[in-house]
Amino acid sequence: MTPEHALPTPLPVVHRTCLDLSGPRMAFLAATVRSPGQIGAVAPSSPQLAGLLASVVPAHGTPVVVELGPGTGSVSAAIDARLPEGARHLAVELDPRLAAFLRRTRPGVEVIDGDARELTGLLAERAAAEVDAVVGGLPWSLFGQQAQGEILAQVGAAIGRTGVFTTFAYTHTRVIPAARRFRELLAESFEEVQTSRTVWRNLPPAYAYVCRRPRSAPQGPV
Repeated sequence: MTPEHALPTPLPVVHRTCLDLSGPRMAFLAATVRSPGQIGAVAPSSPQLAGLLASVVPAHGTPVVVELGPGTGSVSAAIDARLPEGARHLAVELDPRLAAFLRRTRPGVEVIDGDARELTGLLAERAAAEVDAVVGGLPWSLFGQQAQGEILAQVGAAIGRTGVFTTFAYTHTRVIPAARRFRELLAESFEEVQTSRTVWRNLPPAYAYVCRRPRSAPQGPV
């Protein structure tokens, strides 16, 4: 048989398990389709970005750590890898299906169905009024100025003078007005705001903000 008469190479059979329809990428895609205005990313955070965000989490003692917008749990896994035994990891997720996915895949996380703008009340209900770290995965550039300010005020009240807040932004959003306003709000809300190196191994490339000492937090005894 000559090459031009050879039978075509059969296409590979794609099994359902290969597509991982119940995995984090499909859960992320489904959330994006359901609520495109609430999902600011095109893919879950990479292990490199997740590790950078989780680096502020205390690795000793019995810390209380809160995640905002954990999504499919890529950063949750990095946080859990650092947390010592006896620590608490709470995650506030607005999308009920993502919250359900996180409960199923990260059973050690205390998942809270709720809005980050009500953070202090949600934590008080769970006897976690003061926390050691808040890790944000929210799409800040999609929020208006009022929503950004409300959430940052809640974060400041939660971490007090001794905790730390970290979140991330994409490099390509630097010129978006909402993103610029968010940077200004961080400076207005916290005495210390550090910007990390760019994580190029993320889609899209991103960087982190690390914030301490909220300006509105009580000073405590002198």
